[in-house]
Amino acid sequence: QVQLVESGGGLVQAGGSLRLSCTASGRTFSRYAMAWFRQAPGQDREFVAAISWSGGSTHYADSVKGRFTISRDNAKNTVYLQMNSLKPEDTAVYYCAARSGSYLNTVESYNYWGQGTQVTVSS
Repeated sequence: QVQLVESGGGLVQAGGSLRLSCTASGRTFSRYAMAWFRQAPGQDREFVAAISWSGGSTHYADSVKGRFTISRDNAKNTVYLQMNSLKPEDTAVYYCAARSGSYLNTVESYNYWGQGTQVTVSS
């Protein structure tokens, strides 16, 4: 079993930046694909970004492409989401997710989830 804990959320002005972190414990982390999803009030959980276990491949939702960067440090069992040029529509609870094998972009594909960290972007 893998446990995931997110941190780094908060309140920021539009145009600002935040860096989210997700630290894993339990089973070995290095062979897990990792992803970030987000969920706004009244909305479905949506894909944000994913990274392969090696860190060599990444994928982004069109809505965040060019603004967000996902990365991982397997030695620290940590995945990051650097968020720049934040917009009010980025406001959501952000969740870290993990799965064995290659990365995917659907909620149903991921086996392990963190409890989320709130990101609020004011206009």
